[in-house]
Amino acid sequence: MNRTMHRTLVALLLLAIGLTTQIFAERPNIVWIIPDDMSANFSCYGETAVATPNVDKLAARGVKFTNAYVTAPVCSTCRSAFITGMYQTSIGTQHHRSGRGTAKIHLPKGIKLVPKLFQEAGYHTSITGWPMNRRLGKTDYNFEWNQSVYDGNDWSKRKKGQPFFAQIQTPGGKLRGKDAGGWEKISSAAEKKLGSRTSIDVVKLPPYYPKHPDIVRDWAAYLDSVRMTDVMVGEVVARLEKEGVRDNTLVLFMTDHGISHARGKQFMYDEGLHVPLVIAGPGIQAGTVRDDVVEHIDIAALSLAAAGISVPRTMQARNILAADYVAREAVFAARDRCDETVDHMRSVRTQDFKYIRNFLPNRPYLQPCAYKDAKAILIALREWRRAGKLNDVQQLLFRDVRPPEELYDVTNDPHEINNLANSPAHAGKLKELRGRLDAWMIETDDKGRAPESTEMYDSDMAVYIKTLKRKNDPAHLKVLENNIALMRKWAAEGK
Repeated sequence: MNRTMHRTLVALLLLAIGLTTQIFAERPNIVWIIPDDMSANFSCYGETAVATPNVDKLAARGVKFTNAYVTAPVCSTCRSAFITGMYQTSIGTQHHRSGRGTAKIHLPKGIKLVPKLFQEAGYHTSITGWPMNRRLGKTDYNFEWNQSVYDGNDWSKRKKGQPFFAQIQTPGGKLRGKDAGGWEKISSAAEKKLGSRTSIDVVKLPPYYPKHPDIVRDWAAYLDSVRMTDVMVGEVVARLEKEGVRDNTLVLFMTDHGISHARGKQFMYDEGLHVPLVIAGPGIQAGTVRDDVVEHIDIAALSLAAAGISVPRTMQARNILAADYVAREAVFAARDRCDETVDHMRSVRTQDFKYIRNFLPNRPYLQPCAYKDAKAILIALREWRRAGKLNDVQQLLFRDVRPPEELYDVTNDPHEINNLANSPAHAGKLKELRGRLDAWMIETDDKGRAPESTEMYDSDMAVYIKTLKRKNDPAHLKVLENNIALMRKWAAEGK
């Protein structure tokens, strides 16, 4: 190789390196912060019992969505949806913690995970908890997937100048545990970190929960988990600032569903479906507030678009930040089996009304569920019910059967207490939303229209049983086995 050719190659190499660095520098980083089991109990969303300065600051320099809803009120189905930008019902992942045994679930042909799309575009991808450790963060997907879609657990391991897509998955509301031991742990942590714990005196419960001492204390502990989550958000932003990348990073804050409570997680009411969604970063107008209804899967499309990556045509998520975005008229959600408890619900919500369809109306509202029934708050509710201490509204959850349809005027009845499905004055609205839901189920190929196969149910229950045996938890195991037997009995009876 002569000197001229060598110099030419060196020049071309340096030019390539320079162009690559320039491309990296022009592409924003994307960071998702997603806590578990938490509703929109933040100051910027109107919560007055606690202060959440870091989430508030994020909202002040970005956009806050006041009507963001998950498409599934439970972890794995919700996460399977947002990581693909698809309705869980369209990709066959609608049953919570499914595909965990010998019977597996595979994504439909052509569906790629969001981190894979980022990788293919040259991004470093990571997923972690907070503070970061060596393990990958929570995924909880119901389908088979390859861990290679994540390059690691920390964006610091990327190449120099390489843009990154990072997910920070944190416990959120799970920090409060299920009983007094967990409540004390999170409240003590808040007191140590912030100088105080949330007083039970500031707790304001929704009207459908009684002021049982355990329920009030649990809610106070939950608010402390909100405060500690806010601290974590501040720490993430502080790290981005320290590394000099904050201004070129799109930071997205959202929870995976609402508070884990009797009428929240696993249910189709707003307590289970309504989540905070705050986005700040390049191209976002500071102090923006949007009240149009959006779905949690939309974070897939908007993140790809922000990075200049083409959004797959098959993806059902929408880029809600696009200049030409046309606001949705309605959002949809589905609840199917959760652990051992078989259920089948669908809902459609506009800004003003919520329609819920109960496909198994002959089952009680609070079906047996080993996971939820072990919580002190559920034990407290049942205790006061036996003692006759619940009012008519608080008794609603203990009905032995459900109405096939529920309709709520969420503007005037935000707690969704007065079912208008049989109201002549609302017959037109009922027909409209019923039709919307029917059309959505057909258009999106709702896999839940057919019952879960016995093979899949038995496969997943075998894993659940094996896990409890390994944990040497005979009491919990007995409850689970009884519940499984009851689910099979009810199914055989057509209930």
